[in-house]
Amino acid sequence: MTSENAAPEGAETAQSQITFDDLGLSEATLRAVKEGGYNTPTPIQAQAIPEVLKGRDILGIAQTGTGKTAAFVLPMIDILAAGRARARMPRTLILEPTRELAAQVAENFDKYGKYQKLTKALLIGGVSFGDQDALLARGVDVLIATPGRLLDHFERGKLLLNGVQVMVVDEADRMLDMGFIPDIERIFKLTPFTRQTLFFSATMPPEITRLTEAFLSSPKRIEATRPATTATTIEQRVIMLPGGDPRTRRAALRAAMTSVNVRNGIIFCNRKTDVDVVALSLKRHGFNAAPIHGDLDQSVRTKTLDRFRSGDLQFLIASDVAARGLDVPDVSHVFNYEPPRHAEDYVHRIGRTGRAGKQGASFTLVAPQDRKSLDAIEKLTGKPIEKATIEGVPEAALGDPNDRGGRGRRAEELKKEHSKRLSEKKQRYVKRDPERPEASTQPVAPQEEASTEPRPEKRVEQPRRDRPRAEQPHRDRPREERQAPAPAPEKSGVQGFGDDMPAFLRPKGK
Repeated sequence: MTSENAAPEGAETAQSQITFDDLGLSEATLRAVKEGGYNTPTPIQAQAIPEVLKGRDILGIAQTGTGKTAAFVLPMIDILAAGRARARMPRTLILEPTRELAAQVAENFDKYGKYQKLTKALLIGGVSFGDQDALLARGVDVLIATPGRLLDHFERGKLLLNGVQVMVVDEADRMLDMGFIPDIERIFKLTPFTRQTLFFSATMPPEITRLTEAFLSSPKRIEATRPATTATTIEQRVIMLPGGDPRTRRAALRAAMTSVNVRNGIIFCNRKTDVDVVALSLKRHGFNAAPIHGDLDQSVRTKTLDRFRSGDLQFLIASDVAARGLDVPDVSHVFNYEPPRHAEDYVHRIGRTGRAGKQGASFTLVAPQDRKSLDAIEKLTGKPIEKATIEGVPEAALGDPNDRGGRGRRAEELKKEHSKRLSEKKQRYVKRDPERPEASTQPVAPQEEASTEPRPEKRVEQPRRDRPRAEQPHRDRPREERQAPAPAPEKSGVQGFGDDMPAFLRPKGK
């Protein structure tokens, strides 16, 4: 596919002969699109742009890489061309689940809106509140934000949402996975009821369906791609491992990375801790690699992505924060350190390669405990994934690829050896039974072996009731005397002075 036929975001070419000239966009916007090298819209762009320009609500169901960002950015630029921004009251609001996606949408506005005098603000974590507040105080046409940082500004009294004309919720199913749905519902209630809503999601779980029914008004449903389809330009392979030992998995990953001609690649991990461990391991073995995940500062994440895009960084180790919607052009390989927890994420991960008609490849490391995840992926995509063998790792180290027991060969050997030692230890401590004929053959514990030295006799203490009582005179008296009250002391004179009472206090005659 040539660049002049490609759509924004590297999406696939639309099957029809519709061009951007037929969608009703303004001359200034069309000029920016054509200068970007795009001529033919993708299916979701061809269907969504005219409806957005008419003011209708949109429910778009599309996978990553279909050009849905341009499907709402291009018409929003034309809508905002007429009007003026007011202080702390944005005219449009775009919600993204991650900082990277929000920054990418901001780049699209800069690219396609360069001939329109529009202002924008990017509200994401890791950036100074003061800088963001200064932009809001001047007034912005476009507000691109993650839900958490948006609500932080609202609660500080720095933002009003009653002037929003168009609201976009992008990657809604990812919002659901990250726990943002309560925040989305709250933000919906803070915006005007008359707003235009553009809602995009790759899948439609029940919670997302409920949200669309509550906050969208007679939306135009656009389903542009077949669900869970992978590009035919991606060569997919799985590498079977004997067990879940992290050292074996990292060794297999390095062998896979060196067994093919890798120009650059993204390694996906399920956990943030694995991202850091794998990145450190690759660096120690001489790979040009760096991690990226949600716990890193935004400045570090931005710098790492810029290095990867420019070619200064060869390998990017990422969590699923980079799996969806991230536009990193010309990625040659994708490596899954382990299968994703959700089968749909596999499609998004490997979709980072093989874009815009280019060839790509993906490798997924699968241990026995990962077989259920692999089965779910193959069921979702509708075809088995070819098994691959890698050079650099001995066949004996990899074990049996068909082993589904959840343990490697070495783990089973260690288990048997431990059981054998435990059984021998129990037999050594079996007590002798003189009535059993085989008692003489039973092993005797070391502490019970015969000894020539006589054992010292144990000291037997008498019970407390048998011990002689100490002399206690009060116990020898009769019970009546012991229980009788003590006689009161004789009173004489003034209490407190005794016999030394002063003369002036003594009674007369004494």
